[in-house]
Amino acid sequence: MKIVTVGGGPAALYLSILAKKLDPSHEVTVLERNAPDQTFGWGVVFSDETLGNLLEADGPTHEAITRSFARWDSIDVFHRGRKVTSRGHGFCGIARKELLRILQGRCRELGVRLQFDTEVTDYEPLLAENDLVVAADGLRSGLRAAYQEHFGPSLDGRACRYIWLGTSRTFDAFTFLFKETPHGLFQVHAYRFDDSTSTFIVECHERTWRRAGYDTLPVEDSVRELEALFAEHLEGHGLRSNRSSWVQFHTVRNRAWHHRNAVLLGDAAHTAHFSIGSGTKLAMEDAIELSRALGAHPGDLPGALAAYEAERRGMVERIQKAAQDSLQWFEHSDRYVDLDPLQFTFSLLSRSKRVSYENLRKRDPAFVEDVTRWYARAHAPAGVSVPDTTPPMFTPLRLRGLLLANRVVVSPMCMYSSEDGMPGDFQLVHLGARAQGGAGLVMTEMTDVLPEGRITPACAGLYKPEHRDGWARVVDFVHTHTSAKIGVQLGHAGRKGATCTPWGGGYDEPLPSGAWGLLAPSEVPYHPRSQTPRAMDAGDRERVTGAYVRAARWADEAGFDLLELHCAHGYLLASFLSPLTNRRRDAYGGPVENRLRYPLEVFDAVRAVWPSQKPMSVRVSATDWAPGGLSDEDAVAIARAFKAHGCDLMDVSTGQTDPASAPVYGRMFQAPWSDLLRHEAGLPTMTVGAVFTPDQVNSILAAGRADLCALARAHLADPSWTLHAAEELGWDAQPWPKQYTAGRALPRGDRR
Repeated sequence: MKIVTVGGGPAALYLSILAKKLDPSHEVTVLERNAPDQTFGWGVVFSDETLGNLLEADGPTHEAITRSFARWDSIDVFHRGRKVTSRGHGFCGIARKELLRILQGRCRELGVRLQFDTEVTDYEPLLAENDLVVAADGLRSGLRAAYQEHFGPSLDGRACRYIWLGTSRTFDAFTFLFKETPHGLFQVHAYRFDDSTSTFIVECHERTWRRAGYDTLPVEDSVRELEALFAEHLEGHGLRSNRSSWVQFHTVRNRAWHHRNAVLLGDAAHTAHFSIGSGTKLAMEDAIELSRALGAHPGDLPGALAAYEAERRGMVERIQKAAQDSLQWFEHSDRYVDLDPLQFTFSLLSRSKRVSYENLRKRDPAFVEDVTRWYARAHAPAGVSVPDTTPPMFTPLRLRGLLLANRVVVSPMCMYSSEDGMPGDFQLVHLGARAQGGAGLVMTEMTDVLPEGRITPACAGLYKPEHRDGWARVVDFVHTHTSAKIGVQLGHAGRKGATCTPWGGGYDEPLPSGAWGLLAPSEVPYHPRSQTPRAMDAGDRERVTGAYVRAARWADEAGFDLLELHCAHGYLLASFLSPLTNRRRDAYGGPVENRLRYPLEVFDAVRAVWPSQKPMSVRVSATDWAPGGLSDEDAVAIARAFKAHGCDLMDVSTGQTDPASAPVYGRMFQAPWSDLLRHEAGLPTMTVGAVFTPDQVNSILAAGRADLCALARAHLADPSWTLHAAEELGWDAQPWPKQYTAGRALPRGDRR
């Protein structure tokens, strides 16, 4: 094959090496616009996993690279005058110029033609004259731009500015520096890559960069100012520039990675934020996979390119997701500056979800012991003795007069198992079993305040006196036989009502007969098949508010410990909050302050009759996952408003407002909004959504992303999830129901 790469960075050079190893008869040419030793940046970081991939792909290259490595094991975080160290992280650094020199030398050894100072502007002749053309020409790929209608690139410019510098100050660990200034927060990512030099990346939010005047100041002058700002950590060493400039990071994605006989590699195909050190790693692993695909499909280039893209895309998207979580943490790092330095460090280390509480325990047990001790002491309710070894999830929490034994919650889950709203044996067994399973708090399903407020005819209610008595039976069992507390979630389905049960016609499908009229802020049906609701008038609002008040009184009489107002998932009160569903032009529509008006009226009316010693929470959808929906600013305004009206806890969910929404699912995918509201609105939060393991719960809590974790599917699969979590963590202080203690001694694997 005749192969030409446009671009001469690590991706192109490594692919050329592997292509020649695959078949020495391949004619491989590298076209690079710059001189051989002309490169941006300073050092490159590899993990131990990446080194293993390089060893398998080409031993001589691996050997040459590892001879030049600077290794470190620790991460140092400097925050508000304190240094916190975490060990066991196993990374290596190498000078970018040295890496290029090694790869160029190996290319020459294998017969690759290297052509520098060559600018390519016409790509069609390259495609016509070669069997394979590789676009490895970086973020602003010219080849990709020439065929952009086929590749479908998107470049997401981010909120921070950064400048890539070097220094002769050699850091002993991967070092993060945080410096608060009158202009805002500056942060540094620094690491040594040889015996005498370190990379020193300075990053700050765009607004901070402008307040500091760096948008108009010459780069060299800003570098001198940064030297002064970080003089304490530079220890007399200066900062050096290598064609450096203040730039924004762009996350690159492409609809397709190949077109005809051209293929994208490295930054031309994708980027991952430098805070997880994966750019060069991804590029060189792209080269490994492309060479494998070429070897597995001899004579079938379309098949090889399709196989390469199919194999790599999933892995890259997972890394990009982690990188996105990481870069968003740094974009909002000023949100966390008031955290204790130990929690600040844990939050930083766990930002991408690739490092967790248990993962860190394996790497650095002493660090996790420190975090655990700090959490137990800092979060122990007044008058409650909490051992220093208490895992975060088993640290008690007080909300007003309510004391929860731990921070695990059985999330509200619609069970569709009632007749005319009546809670019966199913609710008794369902909630009773999960309360016996060790959770600190169990929540009822959405309990509707009116018969026409139900989602389906089988939904639970609290609109008749006998409903109160039915719920009292459940509450009494929980209080008598378990240490759990129990909360009721009051709601009204709004425009999402009068539908079939999931197993009786399908989610959100309108009832074929017996449907009742629907209410909503505006006459907007949920989906085209749905019934069109009637826009609420003053009389409707008064009647529905009265139903909430009546239900709240009955909930107190039934003995519930906590009351939650359901303002999420596109139901009635949520429909007032979202601009997608609230099209009103009166005092109840328009800006977020107006959209809040009716939900706050309901909250105030309920809070007035709900006992002052009992807490109230509000479940919100913090984003609609749809264009034109709730913004982060809206979500913060909503949380602050409810806090000002006496809300004790925000139960933070997302979406389900519009059937066209496009959530980005994944582990703990809703936790970022809990984090947002907890820090920006300043009240306790509960997170929910793809939280399955004790490790995830402890990671969320220890990082300060929530105060409670609500699990739904995990509790459907295992009613005793919390008891089993305690056994998994070796936490013997978790009580078991006395009737079940014989099962506690059974090894976990033998319980099935």
